[in-house]
Amino acid sequence: MPTHPTRFGRFSAVFIMTSMLSTLLAAPVYVGTSVNAIQLADFNSASGRFGLPRPVADLSKATFLARSADGKFLYSVADNEGGTLHAFSVAADGGLSKLNSRTSGGKGPCDIALSPDEKLVAAANYSGGSVVVYHRAEDGSLGEQAAFFQHTHAAKAHANRQGAAHAHGTTWSPDGRLLLVPDLGGDRVYIYARDAANGTVAVNPAQAWLEMAPAAGPRHAQFSPDGRHLYIINELDNTLAVAAYDAAVGTLKLIEAVSTLPAGGFAGKTTTAEVAVHPNGRTVYGSNRGHDTLAVFARDTATGRLTLTANVPVPAHPRHFALSPDARWLLVAGRDADRVDVFAVDADTGGLTPTGEGLATPKPMCVRF
Repeated sequence: MPTHPTRFGRFSAVFIMTSMLSTLLAAPVYVGTSVNAIQLADFNSASGRFGLPRPVADLSKATFLARSADGKFLYSVADNEGGTLHAFSVAADGGLSKLNSRTSGGKGPCDIALSPDEKLVAAANYSGGSVVVYHRAEDGSLGEQAAFFQHTHAAKAHANRQGAAHAHGTTWSPDGRLLLVPDLGGDRVYIYARDAANGTVAVNPAQAWLEMAPAAGPRHAQFSPDGRHLYIINELDNTLAVAAYDAAVGTLKLIEAVSTLPAGGFAGKTTTAEVAVHPNGRTVYGSNRGHDTLAVFARDTATGRLTLTANVPVPAHPRHFALSPDARWLLVAGRDADRVDVFAVDADTGGLTPTGEGLATPKPMCVRF
C-alpha cells in the first residue's frame, strides 16, 4: 500500500526549502563606520531586508571598504593616527580574519579601491593630500608599495576647504590603465598611468590631471558601464560633472557640470558625497548631505549628459550608498541617522522607492556588498 507524506512532513519540507532559498539569497553587507568596528549584516535580495548586524572587526574609524570580486577578501582604510590600510580574509559565514596592515602614508585615509585585475590596491589620504598604491599578494594580503604621490597644489578658491591638497577618492578606469584621484583641495582629478608589464604606476604622460571649476571640490568618481564617461561628484559646489574618456589616448575632457539640487535651490548648508552609475548606464545617482537627498539623473547614453529627474529624501548625512549586485536595491548609509536604509530601484527608470526596511548601526560611512 503506497504511503503519503503527512501534513507535518509536507510543512517541514516546505519550511526547509524556504530556509535554504532564503540562505542562498542572503548576501553579506559590510558597513564601515566612524566608530570602533566594521559591521556585518546579511541582506536578502528577494525581500530587501537585513538580518541582525554584528561586529566582525574591531577597527577604529574603518570608514571606507573595498571587496574582491570573488568575495574572499576585504580591504579597509582606518582614519586613525597616521593612517593605515588593512587586509582581511572572508570566512564562509562572512566573518573577517586579519591578514596584515600597511601605512597609508598620510593622515585621513578616506577611500580605497582594487584595480580591475585586483593586483593593486590604491588609497587616498584626505588630510595628507596624497595617494598610495600597494601590490596585492597572492594570499590577498597587502604587499610591497608600488607607488606614492604627494599632491602639493591648493586651489584656494574656497576660503575654508582648499588651503591645502586633499586627495579624496580612488577610481580605476575599466581597462585598468589609469588611476583617477579627485583632489578636493586642488580642484583637480589627478591621472596616474599603470604599466601592467612591470607593475609600476606613474604620472600619466598624456594628461597629468583634469582641471575642475574653481571651488568645485571634486570628491569621488565613477565610470559609466560602457567606459566612455567619468562622473565626478563635486562636494563644494554641489554639482555632478561629466567627462568624456578617450581610452585610446588615456585622456579626459569635461563636458558639463549639473547641480545635484532641485531647481529652487536650497537655503541651508549642504555638500555632496557619493556617485554611482546604474549597470544599465541610463541612470546616475549623487548624494546631498544637508539637503539629505539622493539626486537621480537620467543619462543620455550617447552623449553622457545628465538630466535631473528627482531628489529622493534619504536618512541624514548620506555619506555613501551602493546598488545591490542585481541592481534591484539601493542601500544608503545615513551617518547622522545611524541607519542604512533600503530603496527599491525601478529597472527601467532608475527611480527609487523607500521600502521602510533598514539597518540600525552607529555612524555608517560606507556600505559594501
